[in-house]
Amino acid sequence: MAKTGVFDSDPTVMAKATELKKELQKLVRLIVDDVDYRTETIDQARDTLCALKELKTKKRSLSLKLHETVSCPEEFKCPLSKELMRDPVILASGQTFDRPYIQRWLKAGNRTCPRTQQVLSHTILTPNHLIREMISQWCRSQGIELPNSVQYINEEGITEADRDHFLSLLKKMSATLPDQTEAAKELRLLTKRMPSFRALFGESHDAIPQLLSPLSESKCKNGINPNLQEDVITTLLNLSIHDNNKKLVAETPMVIPLLMDALRSGTIETRSNAAAALFTLSALDSNKEVIGKSGALKPLIDLLDEGHQSAMKDVASAIFNLCITHENKARAVRDGGVSVILKKIMDGVHVDELLAILAMLSTNHRAVEEIGDLGGVSCMLRIIRESTCDRNKENCIAILHTICLSDRTKWKAMREEESTHGTISKLAQDGTARAKRKATGILERLKRTVNLTHTA
Repeated sequence: MAKTGVFDSDPTVMAKATELKKELQKLVRLIVDDVDYRTETIDQARDTLCALKELKTKKRSLSLKLHETVSCPEEFKCPLSKELMRDPVILASGQTFDRPYIQRWLKAGNRTCPRTQQVLSHTILTPNHLIREMISQWCRSQGIELPNSVQYINEEGITEADRDHFLSLLKKMSATLPDQTEAAKELRLLTKRMPSFRALFGESHDAIPQLLSPLSESKCKNGINPNLQEDVITTLLNLSIHDNNKKLVAETPMVIPLLMDALRSGTIETRSNAAAALFTLSALDSNKEVIGKSGALKPLIDLLDEGHQSAMKDVASAIFNLCITHENKARAVRDGGVSVILKKIMDGVHVDELLAILAMLSTNHRAVEEIGDLGGVSCMLRIIRESTCDRNKENCIAILHTICLSDRTKWKAMREEESTHGTISKLAQDGTARAKRKATGILERLKRTVNLTHTA
């Protein structure tokens, strides 16, 4: 029989251990699957592994087995579990429950009080410190050890001590600069290391404004501390990873403007993480619209133009995600995206990612004109001829097909390429299914024009 360890015997430790293992598994998968993975991902994996090790070696508190000793007063029992409450909280109805059991009730979609059936005006849970203290006193009188708030973990991996510490850190964000700097750095580490801390931001509409208050205040005073800005923006990125936070973060009025400010100034890590935050938030279609309307594409394109290697992938990913919508394509073209992207492609910079964006933009008429005017036809043909990447060839021929349909003046260059190298014919035979269709479409159009010329 396998040896039973701390993780197997203590459900409270198991909750946090499971959370850490899931996070570690996700990070390792990113490192293994992504050739161009970020060094920060390795740091996150290392920190998560250290947290798991720390949890494994931490001494377990004595188990609470009241059923083997003495019955507890009814008022100390959770109405749902019928057991002694370890973390009593007050529901909107005014009734008190043990946190993990009422959370499970709410998580199942219930929006009524399980005791009174009253419809709840909100689902915020307030710690019942009075009952908690009364339970502690009773336990001491009975010689029973009640796990303290640091050791007691709910199913989301959050302890009452975690929650109190989180609120104290947010309070420091409105204090002196040294306090703000210290709190921001710790929030950055906590939201990076513990996914459960990201979820805490979704429990209150005031949490994100409190986090960002130093930046909005400094902006008014014209002096943002670069280290403070980096920690706050990175914390914003970390909590945006939590799916339930995405809508709340993007729709908090000061978020997108401050991310746009961060794209324009600050350390290169701040700028890169601001782009990564926009990429993460844009996973929601509704957020794509919010971010696009805010004007965030322009600073993203400007940062892409600057060409900082460490920021390029995050910026390109954000632009790609945003430009999935028709309105944002038009905004990107208007903000100079085509010329910046095409120049980078011609310089051989992040060709894979940028070709995908250019192919997406090529459904916009103005973009097609710009690609043709800026030498895009010869560039696309050269990539098809020289590249070994099927996806890049597919994107190039898709762009050329759109140009072929809208600009007859570019047919000559395509005919000459075909005559000299047979580039398009080869792709029509050996390319992906989509590339074959696009290449065949171009060849048929070029052939018809030749026949018409001979007939004339």
